[in-house]
Amino acid sequence: MKAAMPAPGWTIAASSFAFVIVQLDITIVNVALPQIGADLGARVSALQWVVDAYTLGFAVFLLSAGALGDKFGSKRPFLAGFLLFALASAACGLAPNAGFLNIARAIQGIGAALLVPSSLAILNRACAHDKKLLAKAIGLWTAAGGVSIAAGPVLGGLLLATAGWRSIFWVNIPICILGFLLTLRVVPAMASKVHTHSFDGLGQILAIVALTGLVGAVIELHPLGLSHPLVLAGFCLALIAGAAFIMVEQKVAHPMLPLNFFRQTSFTAAVLFGVLVNFSYYGVIFVISFYLQKVQGYNSLQAGLAFLPLTGTFIFSNLASGWLIGRAGVRLPMVLGGLVGAIGYGVLGAFGIASHASFLHMLPGFLLIPVGMGLAVPAMTTSILSSVEKDRAGTASAVLNTARQVGGAVGVAVFGALVSDSFGGNMVSGVRIAMWTATVLLLAAAGLGYLVRPVGSK
Repeated sequence: MKAAMPAPGWTIAASSFAFVIVQLDITIVNVALPQIGADLGARVSALQWVVDAYTLGFAVFLLSAGALGDKFGSKRPFLAGFLLFALASAACGLAPNAGFLNIARAIQGIGAALLVPSSLAILNRACAHDKKLLAKAIGLWTAAGGVSIAAGPVLGGLLLATAGWRSIFWVNIPICILGFLLTLRVVPAMASKVHTHSFDGLGQILAIVALTGLVGAVIELHPLGLSHPLVLAGFCLALIAGAAFIMVEQKVAHPMLPLNFFRQTSFTAAVLFGVLVNFSYYGVIFVISFYLQKVQGYNSLQAGLAFLPLTGTFIFSNLASGWLIGRAGVRLPMVLGGLVGAIGYGVLGAFGIASHASFLHMLPGFLLIPVGMGLAVPAMTTSILSSVEKDRAGTASAVLNTARQVGGAVGVAVFGALVSDSFGGNMVSGVRIAMWTATVLLLAAAGLGYLVRPVGSK
């Protein structure tokens, strides 16, 4: 069986299962939000937490997961991530109320945090000897996530129509089992060269506290207001813990987050690029889900099918990105992807959002947005992995994905505030503002892409 594909091919397949399950749970849940809210009696502000509890758990534990993988090898946290994700998915499917569901979603996020940096570190080790192979592998890995992004709304719509919202969580379990078993078979145990380094426990704790305070405060900013004690406490906690984290990382012998990463313009630009991309996309997906069902009157299955062009094009643009990186480097696909994405959001805001807009008016924007992001994201990831030693790949990818998840959580909170408690005509104007905001952010991302060093170019 192994002879059918070269070893890197099986490694890519095993790693891709992780990204499939992580991405699937983002899009499939968005389609289910109205039904979850109706069943559990949750308002829009509470439903934001169904999305953001997952994002919070994901973002908060990514740095720790990346550091653990670099210290002890990537295979063990990778396997643990599959197990934790499966157990948390079962808990989501059994949730009796919104509070229980959100806790289980946060645990799912922790499982995702174990999976993503470990999967990229495994890929980086398998392909580090060949930069073109690494670019192709990341393109395939991202395309696998694109498949799940595309399938999520459609699969979610079908499951919602036939088996109810709880079934969208049960579907994760067989995927986790397959990924776990394939990893056991084809991925070797990989000890890191930095395994003798001391564990930066204080840095881990401070990072978790800072990120929890920041993301939690941003999520609750709109429903509670800036003057609310919990919001103020969250921002203060993030500021104090963040400052302490930077001080600790400057002084500790072996920091969990080497701050010299950020002395590289290319690394910093790629991280900021990821923040802007996720802020825009996650926020837009959230508000479009409500727009389609509350304004346009789509049922859950129709909404899932409507999302297909907004997500399905990722598959092809991800593969095209790997090809383009191998020939032109990472800068061109990042700049081009940012510009195409900006045009997509602008077209959607100008022509696709109206009280009685047809799906054909939305279609051009739905096609352009994933084309742009699909070109840019593999190049962004390749840039990050190529800028550090392979034994710090887990930490570097964790930094990128932490920043992206924080950006996504903030995007959902900000864009969600534009449509919260404003169903009907007011929601249209809120969604339009979200589209124009995303347009500006993607133009800024294209500028950041130009600052990235053209790694891998001929």
